[in-house]
Amino acid sequence: MASLRRVKGLLLLNLVAVLGFLLFLARCRVPVKVGDSVPAAQSRAQLSNRTALSPPPLHQVLLTRLSLLEDIVYRQLNGLSKSLGLIEGFGGRGQGGLPATLSTEEEREAAGAYEKYGYNTYLSNKISLDRSIPDYRPNRCKELNYPKELPQISLIFIFVNEALSVILRSVHSAVNHTPAHLLKEIILVDDNSDDEDLKAPLEEYVHKRYPGLVKVVRNEKREGLIRARVQGWKAAIAPITGFFDAHVEFSSGWVEPIIARIKNDRKRIILPSIDNIKYNTFEVQRYENCAHGYSWELWCMYISPPKEWWDRGDPTAPIRTPAMIGCSFVVNRLFFGEIGLLDPGMDVYGGENIELGIKVWLCGGSMEVLPCSRVAHIERMKKPYNSDIGFYTKRNALRVAEVWMDDYKSHVYIAWNIPMDNPGIDIGDISERVLLRKHLNCKSFQWYLDNVYPEMRRFNNTVAYGEVRNNKAKDFCLDQGPSENHTAILYPCHGMVPQLVRYTREGYLYLGPLGSTVLLPDTRCLVDNRKSQFPQLVDCEKVKNIHLKSWRFVQNGSILNLETGRCLEVETGRKSDFGLELVLRQCSGQKWTIRNVLKQAG
Repeated sequence: MASLRRVKGLLLLNLVAVLGFLLFLARCRVPVKVGDSVPAAQSRAQLSNRTALSPPPLHQVLLTRLSLLEDIVYRQLNGLSKSLGLIEGFGGRGQGGLPATLSTEEEREAAGAYEKYGYNTYLSNKISLDRSIPDYRPNRCKELNYPKELPQISLIFIFVNEALSVILRSVHSAVNHTPAHLLKEIILVDDNSDDEDLKAPLEEYVHKRYPGLVKVVRNEKREGLIRARVQGWKAAIAPITGFFDAHVEFSSGWVEPIIARIKNDRKRIILPSIDNIKYNTFEVQRYENCAHGYSWELWCMYISPPKEWWDRGDPTAPIRTPAMIGCSFVVNRLFFGEIGLLDPGMDVYGGENIELGIKVWLCGGSMEVLPCSRVAHIERMKKPYNSDIGFYTKRNALRVAEVWMDDYKSHVYIAWNIPMDNPGIDIGDISERVLLRKHLNCKSFQWYLDNVYPEMRRFNNTVAYGEVRNNKAKDFCLDQGPSENHTAILYPCHGMVPQLVRYTREGYLYLGPLGSTVLLPDTRCLVDNRKSQFPQLVDCEKVKNIHLKSWRFVQNGSILNLETGRCLEVETGRKSDFGLELVLRQCSGQKWTIRNVLKQAG
């Protein structure tokens, strides 16, 4: 309290001094020569981005005086971070996004630093909250101009059991690299963290360090990332809302291109380009310009920008993207509400980022990545939420499929290798989301695939899928085996994607995970190459003789190759791990079943 009183006293004295100086100039009309200069104070403000031209000498005198005052106040505020064992300022380890290192003794003290949060917490505490990171924007971005009148933004950070230094570095980075006239507020949403230093110490620091700028919203129970973001949206008051993980750092000039694009069209959802912060050294690694796509399981992934972007030859141009990775996005606050926010019926996280991408495109908006806006993000070794994130992603993916994907919803069930009729997962009530889609008069998913995500592989020729079992070995399933062997095997049934078999109208048998985009390898198919007694798994498109990859297969019947007449059968084998081998031989009447037959296939 004493230090704060000293700061207030200094502010008052300097304010009186400045006012007195202005009165003196006004009364005496002291001339200021154009050639006069004032020594520049090395203040923290000078290290931030400035776009204005140099002010007249009189104003320069006043700014110099205020800069000196700012330095005094800053030194007082810096004591807040020291009390937490943290560091402020623009130097030190990791400056400029370079890898930070520890001494041998520090390495010993840092043992186990990755276990709790999935990154080197000990090292993070040694890196300044104000460190800068590289400007990885394309050079032409720095030549672009944006409107002077732009709407303000609320920045929303979600955290649960995150390192305090990482959260505060996100906040400092946002303040340091977002022009003050555009930054309305920062909202920290605590999704019911357990860590004590994320309670009173965090709140006391941000309220003293950034009075009136930072709000802390606390969930009474753990809601998960999806519903926590909705809570942040409810607390926001600026026209634009930006949602971020609480382990990011911002680059220079990140916000103006985003807000300008949204001002031009309020129905755009904008994603900054993502760079990587390495979890072990906090080095900032540049990622190439990418769009964001996903597999049919609805796992997100980076994909190449569409052809029309490459054809433009402009590295600063926005990139059309079918969906988003999920760690950061910016949207008009009212428009986000109009399209139903994120699905509150989803749990934890996973799938909500895909749903938002599909929804905005189908319902009159768009989504794009901006190369001229860059944010660096820590890719953690582990996630803070429940370890069974695969279950929640699967459940959420089925909600997306049932609401938005029309006949293509079967692809999601196929990808997860679960039956459509009784998947064994309660996805909750989706009636409100179905009504939302109807109310918004949204387009079909077929339109989305044709116009937004044409790179996505389609599997409408599927007639049956799932585990395939033989009547002589009912506890064993057809399995892709080690990929390097290119040979199908028998393996104890477990229901996961290595045992996903897909039988098509053409008579092809695909085995393994469902393919995603045409730019990535497709699932391999079963082939009788005449030479081997074992069934081969190869790239189907490379097999010119279609009969070698064509099979006659009916439920509870044989699997017979149309070219060779040999059947896929099971025999006892000493060399196999389980005493059974999958072979091609003369048909002996063995029968096979596949778990799921699609109704539309007849």
